[in-house]
Amino acid sequence: MSDALMFDEEMYVVLVPGEEEVFLTPEELLERLKALLADRQGDLPHDLQKFQTLEQQATHLRDTACDFELRPGEQMQWYVVRLEK
Repeated sequence: MSDALMFDEEMYVVLVPGEEEVFLTPEELLERLKALLADRQGDLPHDLQKFQTLEQQATHLRDTACDFELRPGEQMQWYVVRLEK
């Protein structure tokens, strides 16, 4: 039987070149992605252009990708992790 409670503690590890790894909740990652996308509305990746709001764009990005190009050759990456107590 699957343990549905394990999804209550879902976390992401976020990796940015030159920075320490950071662990974020899904909501915290969503906020970070929204802030990142807010500055890039004129140059969004094609798959995000169909969404009207930052919330929709960031949710789609968080749920369907694991990286975002910050500048040429430099990417922010995120991966789901399960932290054990």
